[in-house]
Amino acid sequence: MKDLKLTKSTPLMFAMVFAFLASTAIAQQHPAAAPVNLVAGVGGPVSSSNQWENYSALNLIAGAFIFPAVAQVKTTVFYIGFTAGTEADIGNMVLYTTKRGNSKITAVTPVKLKGVSNPIVSLTNKKVCPTQPISISTPCVIRLDPMTLTPSTLSDYYFVMYFTTNSNNAVVGAANSQYPITSLTGWYSSGDQTQAKVGDPIPSGYSGSHPYFLLYVMNN
Repeated sequence: MKDLKLTKSTPLMFAMVFAFLASTAIAQQHPAAAPVNLVAGVGGPVSSSNQWENYSALNLIAGAFIFPAVAQVKTTVFYIGFTAGTEADIGNMVLYTTKRGNSKITAVTPVKLKGVSNPIVSLTNKKVCPTQPISISTPCVIRLDPMTLTPSTLSDYYFVMYFTTNSNNAVVGAANSQYPITSLTGWYSSGDQTQAKVGDPIPSGYSGSHPYFLLYVMNN
């Protein structure tokens, strides 16, 4: 029988193999965590609101409805839904922050898709909306870019999207909550409501209706 001869590289090789096996075992024991809901999002089927040319969709994420576990969250991600149209031309997206129950804006945060706040969304592109054509029964759900934000129960948050004046937005459809089983609420207003500054009041018109476009608020 021949003795196993250890070279200088052998211990390093053993260490690399051990590290690989250990990391594999850890990955199997701790699979990637699924995104966590930060509030009760839209459940069940959706309805549709059309014709968004030169309109803003405003959605309230109330601090009173934010789940307690959110205190451990480092990022916030919005998911928006479309039910009709070929192209959505978004002029701007922002998130207004206020103290809970107050209308005075304390912070304005850009909301982006692929790095820009004024994206053009091709709703007929299968890479963007895999199930074609989009409709109430097959809405296109789009994940916006993560924001470095830990939502606080002591604040309210208003997500605002403005759709520019053009024929594409005239046929865009917003996915809305068909049933009142979400803590998200919203309203809409004509013109660009994304230009408010810190110290300004939240745009008027809130009615406690269902959210427009905004379906889920998650950590990823």
